[in-house]
Amino acid sequence: MPTTLHQELSPSGVQVQVVLPGATHTDIWARAGVEASSLPASILMEVDAMVDAALVGLDCRELVTIPSLPDLMDWEAYTAARLHLGPNLSRDHAAERYKQPAERPCTSPVAGSVAHERK
Repeated sequence: MPTTLHQELSPSGVQVQVVLPGATHTDIWARAGVEASSLPASILMEVDAMVDAALVGLDCRELVTIPSLPDLMDWEAYTAARLHLGPNLSRDHAAERYKQPAERPCTSPVAGSVAHERK
């Protein structure tokens, strides 16, 4: 995400930070026609808490700050998985699982269950 920008600007002393705030208690909900009170209170962070967390992340020189994320390892695991996928997202041939015989069911790589069967 911000890595390239960070690499380009850090020699000049500019600090880059991306804040992924999640659901925040602002007027945007009303403008979208949603009552903030209709959302679960457990997902709606107050603006001051979000800003304070973002500023702590900035002080810690985080490139990505997610104020509501309890475990930073979750973000690191996501980032590692995304980087692992990168080289395989654009290839000159289809993956082997798409070359299977028509009589075999397709399975979901995430759930391992039958997604659909070809007729």
